[in-house]
Amino acid sequence: MSNIRIGVDLGGTKIEIICLDRTGQELARRRVPTPQGNYDKTVRAITELVNSVDDSDTPVGIGVPGTISPATGLIKNSNSTCLIGHPLDRDLAKAMGRKIRLANDADCFAYSESIDGAGAESMVVFGIILGTGVGGGLVINKTIVRGPNAVTGEWGHNPLPWPSIHEDETPGPRCYCGLYGCIETFLSGPALSNDHAKFTNGILDAAEISRRADVGDKSSEQTMNRYVERLARASASLINTLDPNVIILGGGLSHVERLYREVPKIWPKYVFSDTVVTDLVPPRHGSASGVRGAAWLWP
Repeated sequence: MSNIRIGVDLGGTKIEIICLDRTGQELARRRVPTPQGNYDKTVRAITELVNSVDDSDTPVGIGVPGTISPATGLIKNSNSTCLIGHPLDRDLAKAMGRKIRLANDADCFAYSESIDGAGAESMVVFGIILGTGVGGGLVINKTIVRGPNAVTGEWGHNPLPWPSIHEDETPGPRCYCGLYGCIETFLSGPALSNDHAKFTNGILDAAEISRRADVGDKSSEQTMNRYVERLARASASLINTLDPNVIILGGGLSHVERLYREVPKIWPKYVFSDTVVTDLVPPRHGSASGVRGAAWLWP
């Protein structure tokens, strides 16, 4: 039995690896750029990164955008579209000569936080990724819930609930999945930038919009107010469906402090209950949580 755990997080812009000891303490962490739009180069980059930190046959857990189809064994539902239709787990196992376990990146994030993070004391944990895309992962009693269709937690591809006619939310922006008005098209980082540009003709990234809102820029404040209200509606639908103890935010937008202050104030309007005790919190392990969750995939 290996004395270390190895996890890899395959992101749209970077591939990160972590090595943990058996108690969860970090031993090493590295990252390299993700080859853009090239499946073979991506497999090679992951293999080289793993071999650079460990030359044994230690099993590897890998968090990926998308998931493995139970029907075909191929990657589906990935916003890194070069992965779709490939047997990524088999190709990586062959390239590395190691055992591989793949899981959705949002599942890995939620799993990490349920093991020894912000959801460690909670029975039902929902993890939300607010980044280049929008995803979710559900963990109950420290077990990832995958479901027979391998779509548990794909909350970002439901329609934005209770759409506002005044904010032009119907039918909503077109999503890469082919539909219109998915939550991802309103709550991802690029979606926030696009929404700001629609009202101001100014091209700013999500971090800059948030920063400007915090120092009193009126148009940025209005953009953030729309974002907060949409996140409140979308996450309220999660509470109505799953009733989690805690919702944990990950991804680049998880650093926006106003989300934790303002979103729970709006929940009572949409949650079908006389009380809302679900917590909305940042991740204890920050940007490392997804890759830590991948490492925990092997017991």
